[in-house]
Formats: sequence, C-alpha cells, structure tokens
Amino acid sequence: MLSSMRKEITGILRWLIPGLGVKRWFGLILLGLTLLAVGLALALLDVYRTTPTESGLTPVLEVAALQFLVRPVRVAIFAILGVTLIGFGMAGLNHALIIPFMRPGQKLVDQIANYRRKGRGPRVVVLGGGHGLATLLRGLKTHSANLTAIVSVADDGGSSGRLRQSLGILPPGDIRNCLAALSDDEGMLTQLFQYRFTSESGLGGHSFGNLFISALAEITGSFEEAVAESGRVLGVRGRVLPATLHNVRLVADIELPNQPGSVRVEGESAIPEMPGRVRRVWLEPNSPFAFPPAVRAILAADLIVIGPGSLYTSILPNLLVPDLLDAVRASRALKAFVVNIATQPGETSQYSVLDHVRVLEEHVGSDLADIIVYNNFYDSPLPNLSDWVKLEGESASGYPLYGANLTNSQHPWRHDSEKLAQTLMDLLFERTGPLVE
Repeated sequence: MLSSMRKEITGILRWLIPGLGVKRWFGLILLGLTLLAVGLALALLDVYRTTPTESGLTPVLEVAALQFLVRPVRVAIFAILGVTLIGFGMAGLNHALIIPFMRPGQKLVDQIANYRRKGRGPRVVVLGGGHGLATLLRGLKTHSANLTAIVSVADDGGSSGRLRQSLGILPPGDIRNCLAALSDDEGMLTQLFQYRFTSESGLGGHSFGNLFISALAEITGSFEEAVAESGRVLGVRGRVLPATLHNVRLVADIELPNQPGSVRVEGESAIPEMPGRVRRVWLEPNSPFAFPPAVRAILAADLIVIGPGSLYTSILPNLLVPDLLDAVRASRALKAFVVNIATQPGETSQYSVLDHVRVLEEHVGSDLADIIVYNNFYDSPLPNLSDWVKLEGESASGYPLYGANLTNSQHPWRHDSEKLAQTLMDLLFERTGPLVE
C-alpha cells in the first residue's frame, strides 16, 4: 500500500522536472484557481454577513484586494481574472504536451481534426500481397485509421525466401511493404525500413525492414508480436496481419505450351517463371488454420477489398485459407474485387476482367464479391510484355461491374492509390451512407 502510494507521488513530482515546459502553465492555472476562489469567498460573505466589518488590511493590501470597489464588482473581476488565467494555463499546458507529437508545417487544429476524422472512418479489411496491396493502403489511410491488411505468407523468393529458409520464420517482405505504406510519416524512418542492401555487402539483397522484423521475432519469440512492434516503431495507424501462422507453400498445376497434360510447380516464386498457363493453385498443407485476429477483423468490417495484386500468387493464397474464406462469405461488409490494370507475364497473360473473375470462382466458388472494380482507361501501349486488362463480354458477368480511370499517370500499369481509395469509399458510402459519429 505504502509502496504504491510512494510510486504515485513520485510520478506526480516528476512533472516538476526542469525543462518539461509545463510548470509555468501549472502555476498559471493555480493562480487562476486562487483568484476564482477569492471571488467565490467574497460572494459567500455577501450571503452570510449581515453587518459590515473592518477589513483589517493595510492600505496597500486594501488596494490589491480592490476594497475601493463595491463587492459585486470585485467578485466579478476576481471571477473573470480566475477563469481567464485558468483558460490560458490549460491552453498552454495542452500545447506543451502535444507539441512533441505535432507534424511540422501543419496547424494543430488541422491535425486533431484529421486524427478524429480518420478515427471515425469505416472498418476496412484488404486481402492480398505485393506492391498492389501497399498501393491501396497508401490511399486508404487518408480516409480511415481503422485499416487491417491481411497478407499472404506463401512468399518464398528474394530476401523473404532466404530468411524463411535460414531462420524458419514467416516471410516478412509483403508485411514490411504494408507497414511502410501505413506509416503516418513516410519519411526517413520508413525509407530506412525499405532500404535494401547492395550486392557488394554480406547482406546483399536483404532489406533492412526484413532483418528488423526477423530480429524482433527472435527477441519477442513470436512473428505476430514482431509485426505489431514494427508497426509501433513506424507509427502505423492500422494493423498488418498474416493470413496464417502456418509455414505454407504454394503449389500450382501449369499447362505447358505444345505439351499434353500439366506439370506441378512448387513455390510462389517459381510459378511466374514457368512458361505456360496456370490451371490451379493450392496450399500445402492444404487446410491451414487462419490467424484468429484476421478472422475477427473480417467479421467486423464495413468494407472488404480483395486485391489488387498478383492473382495466383498474392490474392488466392489468402482465400485458400478455409477459415478466412468462410469469414469473408459470412461477413455483411461490402466486398469488392479489384482487378489488376495490366496483365502479368507468367500468370495472367491475355486475361480480361472476366478471366480474373472466372479464376476466382474456379478456386473459391461463386458469389464471393458484391462488385467488381476495374480500370476502363487505356491511353497507350504498356511496356514489359504486359497488356491492358479490358472488359470483354459484359453481359456474361453475373456481378455488378464498376469501371473508372484508376491508372497512375507516372506508371499507367499500376493503380493510383488516391483514385482507387476514393472509388472504393464512394462505393461504400453509396451503399451505407457516410459514417457519422
């Protein structure tokens, strides 16, 4: 008991440490309370005293106590001065406490209003992986802070694959990209998180963020805790969750050109490298358990976005986790499937919008999405053997379709984060109406 009281008193006294910039405001508030108390005391004297008495004060103190004024005026003056000083003290104290967390170049009132607005934003869950998911998150974070990214853990290539093989952890690469995209300030710290070491160093090919998450996984003893701590370091408002904590591997049947039958390819990174047409993908082990917080986020969502991203190697690995798929079907949220802007060599060459929908249905069944969102702006040929993903045979689709200009002006084969996020918010609010406090 005494020990806890001593700790509380010590904690209070720490506010008096020099250099915090708060003692002056505490003093101003204390002075204001004193003047307010004096005014209240004078008012009470008027109520309970029936005969005038001598003040007993020296002439100087009589002037300081405003004895030359009638008592109602003195009461009003002390009350006004007290309230004013308390107000100034509270404003100064708030500013002193908030200023370390303020962003330079922005007004405090704007930052608070923006923080509150995004805190009241819709609950959005996005499923996917790769750069497409990070692009979407970068746009959505301007509309809501209630974001959850559910990321595939089937990646086995590059830095993630090497760490997965050597340390036995889940691949951190796509999770790292999402954390960076959700960071409140994509400044130096976020750039450091995304920094990739050159091939000349012993860490060639690894990104700093991947190594950071791997180290935290060793320190904390769990991969999910390492991801959560990384989010705190980057100031992320939102969550990034793995689809499953199982060490899953993506396997595909690929039909080779000019050859009968198909060949089995193991590994997410090997699938796009194999010439031919992907017929089917699945996870091994076949039915991994979903990460429970991911299931809860889906069931509580207002909007679920599937994609954008590599169809076979980023989007489907999430939906092939049975519990996640069941949660998506059970959720009452608006479910939007965002089709890629350009075809991906090795995965979706010559695919149309409806080809993407067909592949989704072949793997997870029909009627999963409420609406299909696609790009309908094609202004020039695309590089790198890619082509526009166009809508062909609209009447053959059983889904509502929504087309818009979603291209990035600098990289037209990619989505523009702001355009895509605004389109999804418009579709959600058209269905539910704007969310109010």
